[in-house]
Amino acid sequence: MSGANGGGWKFAFSKRWLGYLAFAIAFAIACGFLSNWQLARSKEAAAANALISQNFDSKPVPLTSELPTLTSYSKGQEWTRVTVTGTYEPDLQLLARNRPFNGNPGFEVLTPLRTADGSLFIVDRGWVPTGNDSDDPDHVPAPPSGTVAVVARLKASEPAIDGRTAVGRQVGTIQLSVVKQKMDTGAVYTGAYGLLDSEKPAPASAPTPTVTEPPTQDEGLHWSYMIQWIIFALIGFFGLGYALRTEYRKLNENDPAEKARAAERDRKRALKRTDSDVEDELLDASSR
Repeated sequence: MSGANGGGWKFAFSKRWLGYLAFAIAFAIACGFLSNWQLARSKEAAAANALISQNFDSKPVPLTSELPTLTSYSKGQEWTRVTVTGTYEPDLQLLARNRPFNGNPGFEVLTPLRTADGSLFIVDRGWVPTGNDSDDPDHVPAPPSGTVAVVARLKASEPAIDGRTAVGRQVGTIQLSVVKQKMDTGAVYTGAYGLLDSEKPAPASAPTPTVTEPPTQDEGLHWSYMIQWIIFALIGFFGLGYALRTEYRKLNENDPAEKARAAERDRKRALKRTDSDVEDELLDASSR
């Protein structure tokens, strides 16, 4: 019987090896959870891309049909193009700080547009850089005066970020409830604001648009990570099996059957010619 001298596979049932097996199983379970998480992230990215594809270049619709109340908004409306006509209120304008663009620090310009019913719709008119000699921008282009026809893409009110505050005519995030407080005025849309797409009449100069193309998310990256976690789990079991086989051979090296298998492995290795062996033979043949 194989393992007469070394105990065969009995060592595999020791506490040490059962502990290794438990660790490999726990590692595989963790990898499984992480793989499923990446799969979920991939589905989220696919849903986000589908929403962007549907809404980003959609035909503009009146603001009041998409947002019938000041607090209206749903996730499915993100990036929807809306039209609204009104008058900009530059005296109520705010700057959203800590808004990098193309690697440069700066602000986004939030200008309220007073609509026909007197309510204010917040328009993110674009980005301006921080000043050369101060943290404030050197120049903020003025919005068009008089009646303006605006096309904008809807975005949700942003959440607060711990530790990010602002003073004066600045806000730490585009949290519309805070924006409303800063403006200290009446009816303000707090469900969503608009990223400026176009305005008529167009101003002589304007902030830099932050979004001009659909911001797609990479679904393939999440699939890659998902597969990697599965491979890591398999590697764990493969490593356990390799270590188990190595220890079996060491413990049973004096067993006749194992000696025969070791001799057979040595024989097969000896028969295999390496690339260097072939190259040496070719060189010898060419030198004759």
